Amino acid sequence: MSRTVESGPNVSAPVLAAYSYCEAVTGQQARNFAYGIRLLPMPERRAMSALYALSRRVDDIGDGALDPEVKADRLEETRGLLVRIREGEVDEDDTDPVAVALAHAAARFPIPLGGLDELIDGVLMDVRGETYETWEDLKVYCRCVAGAIGRLSLGVFGTERGALNVERAPEYADTLGLALQLTNILRDVREDAENGRTYLPADDLAKFGCSAGFSGSQPPAGSDFAGLVHFEVRRARALFAEGYRLLPMLDRRSGACVAAMAGIYRRLLDRIEREPEAVLRGRVSLPGHEKAYVAVRGLSGLDARTISRQTVRRRT
Repeated sequence: MSRTVESGPNVSAPVLAAYSYCEAVTGQQARNFAYGIRLLPMPERRAMSALYALSRRVDDIGDGALDPEVKADRLEETRGLLVRIREGEVDEDDTDPVAVALAHAAARFPIPLGGLDELIDGVLMDVRGETYETWEDLKVYCRCVAGAIGRLSLGVFGTERGALNVERAPEYADTLGLALQLTNILRDVREDAENGRTYLPADDLAKFGCSAGFSGSQPPAGSDFAGLVHFEVRRARALFAEGYRLLPMLDRRSGACVAAMAGIYRRLLDRIEREPEAVLRGRVSLPGHEKAYVAVRGLSGLDARTISRQTVRRRT
């Protein structure tokens, strides 16, 4: 998927205003994501902000206080907006700035907008209150809400000409999305429980005596909560290892963006592994200086070079 960006630096005032709105939403609502996309050139950063703003809208519908039937209707309205964007029916003077920005981004970059339909499908699973018996079940959800975002982002990044195994780039982007989402699930296990949601597979919860759920700051009595967390951390690390094969296929700044975002989540995973019960007491996060270190490491290309060497060793 080589980048095929429409040439021409000029962007009209209405489109610039729409992008500014999306960038403001991204900066306010997604600090880790915003931190990573700072490393991109302006056109790519704007496109990623437009993708985030639409994704945020979908998530906010799913997480809001509306009745499930109303949420479902709103999500289908958003799906209708995607149809308008695909068919070129969104004008620059449209009153929806997210639609204006995303329509412009989709005209400049080969963004697979069907990924946003997958996101809507995933949020509808939340609206219906679905739970997941096995990891294979949970993967379906994670691919909708996170793997699809990885593939959408790849449409903005493109791939480097001559990169090895480039046909697998969407697969690796999808897998990296799964790694990020599983990390999110571990980080938010208490918050999700308070909202009546359980994402970790039921068979994993049963295996470690955690089927009673996580309603307080302490693990269920008699459970092996640390064992459960360490089990899921190993699963997430394997997904990161596979997904990181994407990095050598990207240009330097796109690779730095991905490495920064993924690196922040890998460090969150390290913290969760060291102190599993911390996720029951509050949201685990990284201080700014650690995020800056991760960004510098990504911009240096160190992660991409390491993955390239590992790939060469595997082939030989």
